[in-house]
Amino acid sequence: MSRSAILVILAMTIGVALARATNAQQMPDPSQINGKAIPAPELPTATVTVRVVRESIGNNIPQQIVKVTQGSVSRTATTDEQGRAEFKDLPAGSSWRAETTVNGEALVSDPFTVPSAGGLRVILVAGIAQAKARAEADAAKALEAPPVKGTVVFGGDSRVLMQFSDDALQVFYVLDIINNAKNRVDIGGPIIMDLPREAAGAGTREGSSPTATVNGNRLTVLGPFAPGTTPVVVGYTLRYDSSTFQFQQAWPVALQNVTVGVQKVGSLQVSSPQFIQTREVSTDDGIAFVIGGGSGLPAGGKLTVNLANLPVHSWTPRYVALTLAGSVIAIGIWLSVRRGSRVDMRSTLLARRDALLKELEDLERRRRAGTIGTERYSNRRQKAIAELEHIYGELDEAGTGPQGGGEGLAA
Repeated sequence: MSRSAILVILAMTIGVALARATNAQQMPDPSQINGKAIPAPELPTATVTVRVVRESIGNNIPQQIVKVTQGSVSRTATTDEQGRAEFKDLPAGSSWRAETTVNGEALVSDPFTVPSAGGLRVILVAGIAQAKARAEADAAKALEAPPVKGTVVFGGDSRVLMQFSDDALQVFYVLDIINNAKNRVDIGGPIIMDLPREAAGAGTREGSSPTATVNGNRLTVLGPFAPGTTPVVVGYTLRYDSSTFQFQQAWPVALQNVTVGVQKVGSLQVSSPQFIQTREVSTDDGIAFVIGGGSGLPAGGKLTVNLANLPVHSWTPRYVALTLAGSVIAIGIWLSVRRGSRVDMRSTLLARRDALLKELEDLERRRRAGTIGTERYSNRRQKAIAELEHIYGELDEAGTGPQGGGEGLAA
């Protein structure tokens, strides 16, 4: 996966996490925010609050003495019923560190700098190591137990990402299969998802569970599914030959939220009947993405994304090059057969004719299947027919054209 894809995955993950924290739909992982300072513009300027909890957010520890230090200078405060200790009138621009001790466990924050406007909120979490050990023990116990019948979903952090490379889209699915049960779940078989028919080079990517495999255009994730999250990362290429393209993907199990990121190139427009809102974000290296989001889809539901004003490179230079190359080949054939015998001339020209006829058959088949654009089909067909006319002319001039009784007779 490219660096920019990884960056946008990170950006989208952070965005989802912040949105959930704001909406109080899902509490953040305590280990990820322990000791971190979060800007709090709603607090009075020069104010810092330090919240102390045990193992999880909401399990507050009141009457806990907290100290903030700056070099040899320190201040202390006691947490209230919400587990918060408040420090006022800290000098703007000064750097501090918060610390406390809970049941012999020393908790120390990362250094933080007091902003010139608003305040900061710091959280210290006790018992993270113990909680992690218990969770791992519970998980091991659950894996030993026989699976139970149940269901899984593609979690809310699942997302689809698209980047451009020449006249192609690099598509990535970053999926979380969620099992909320305490035991392994048997859903009655594997999860099977058919990727778009035009997908090329499909396969799993780094970070994907070993239970996920791709065969052709079919993704299979074997069960039973362990409690928690089974990550699946899939990538493939979609080629297009016009300025518009419609992406569709059906989901074999329920998708909790729709999140799609498409690299913003030029005047690209992104729309979907599943989008409630769209916005633009940029990676650290300045690559812009359009992020569309919406409510979930049921099992069997189809995600549709319409792309307009796609960057399309002109095929004219390629056709000119191919035509010149074809002319050189034709001249080479002509010179060589003039020097050789009529039998060699006939064999060479007929072989080239058969190849061109097969190419025309392939073009017609791709046109009926809708896998080639109108412009590309027309240009390639015209070039093949022009070369066929030239070959038939050579056959006629050399007197090696079809004889009465069939083209298989000797000249």
